[in-house]
Amino acid sequence: MIADLGTRGEELYAGVVEVLPESGSERDVATDPGADGVAPECSDRFAGSREQFETMLGWLKDAETDGLEHSQLEERLQADGRELLRRMLGDKLELRAFREQRLDGVADSAAVVHGAVESGHERVLSSVFGQVTVGRLAYRRRGRENLYVADAQLNLPRERPSHGVRRLAAVESSKGSFEEAAYQVREITGLEISKRQIEELARSTAVDFDAFYASQARSPAEQDSDSEADVLVISCDGKGIVMRPDALRPATAAAAQRASPKLTTRLSRGEKRNRKRIAEVGAVYEIKPAPRTAAEVLANSQEKTMPAPKAKRKWLTASVVEDAATVVGQLFDEAQRRDPHHQRTWVALVDGNNHQIDRITAEAKTRGIKLTIVIDLVHVMEYLWDACWSLFDEGDPAGERWVKEKALAVLEGKASIVAASIRRKATRHNLDPEDRKGADRCADYLHNKAPYLDYPTALKNGWPIGTGVIEGACRHLVKDRMDRTGARWGLPGAEAVLKLRALRSNGDFDSYMRFHLAHEQQRLHQTRYVNGVIPRAG
Repeated sequence: MIADLGTRGEELYAGVVEVLPESGSERDVATDPGADGVAPECSDRFAGSREQFETMLGWLKDAETDGLEHSQLEERLQADGRELLRRMLGDKLELRAFREQRLDGVADSAAVVHGAVESGHERVLSSVFGQVTVGRLAYRRRGRENLYVADAQLNLPRERPSHGVRRLAAVESSKGSFEEAAYQVREITGLEISKRQIEELARSTAVDFDAFYASQARSPAEQDSDSEADVLVISCDGKGIVMRPDALRPATAAAAQRASPKLTTRLSRGEKRNRKRIAEVGAVYEIKPAPRTAAEVLANSQEKTMPAPKAKRKWLTASVVEDAATVVGQLFDEAQRRDPHHQRTWVALVDGNNHQIDRITAEAKTRGIKLTIVIDLVHVMEYLWDACWSLFDEGDPAGERWVKEKALAVLEGKASIVAASIRRKATRHNLDPEDRKGADRCADYLHNKAPYLDYPTALKNGWPIGTGVIEGACRHLVKDRMDRTGARWGLPGAEAVLKLRALRSNGDFDSYMRFHLAHEQQRLHQTRYVNGVIPRAG
């Protein structure tokens, strides 16, 4: 079919435009439109589409098809229907090529006019319906690259797969492996696209992620009527991704080289640590203030009197290329779009990582934002349990009661007192240094992080004190897709998948694709013409 389209295209152009190479002049030989407003040469341009449609109807009318199961009818119609759409697209492109008018004064970005116009130039486009041929006029000038105005007007991609195929590859590769995505593309379009090509299409799709969000304004119409009273929360965390050796950061790569492999077919648990690169994950969201007491926080599910408020307008980002400082800056950019005049309450939820705290503090100071940093209670509880197993036998119910008692004291603002009591208890038990490590770690943590453990103020004002949103983001954006058995990631592919998953999670994928395709036209086509303007008839 592709060969037939190519032959028909050559015959078509031979009768439409005659080029005089030296002068670049031409003469039109198309006849005037008929009574119905369509030129005779155009009247049968969709003959292939009509033929396919009639073939489909004829097959359905045949009595022999009455004995087929519905699944057999579906399978046949799906294949034939895709072929019908392919022919319709191909016929439309042929008609468009036939109608393409020669433009005068077409100049490239250096203002050099391409005066010679040549017909018969074609390229193949792998569309979501199958392969079609695009015919167009070539605007030529000796020593200069050809200009194809039709390519710019159609916004054709640089590669053979269409933008529809690119979109499909991006969506499917953000869901599952590149291999699975290639299978899905083949099932839907009938195209044979390799796993490597799928990754390249995903990478091409994600290139405008930062520019897209930098251009977005958050209008009041997006907000609830009472959203000005909601707390504006930012949170960040890191999650490791197993990378190929060439994608590791220098220090990690050196550690990986020093570690001798234990197994030949996979990495053992300890070895994975030196094969991972940290993906920085961030979240911005809003939440309705919910004042509560320390006792209500620690109550079990049966004792809770009301459900916790849910995060609203959640926005996620992730990067395995950028460092924590850059991602924190992006979080502040997003939060500032929502509250440009800094009139709302800003809270940063962290797990106690010193570098994150330093970056958030510095960013808030630079932007003149009053922001409160709160350490997640769950991380505090983990340290308390660590201390518990230094002071109690594992499984001792008294240890559980002790943890709840100390957690209640921390929530009441007594972190430093709790730290001192843990050290005293470890000393009274006459524990040796090895056995008391958990207790000392907990005491150090509570003492050092005391400025960020002002839970009484947080609870009184109804601020969140748990990092469930960012932990869920790490699981959704990174672990669920990137942490598959045997997966080894390259840097560009991993970054693209993270961006695509974030776009889909944020509900922005459709608007992003419109933005991306507009920028693709500007990058690939507009920049090739003088003043960045694509020539058009009239």
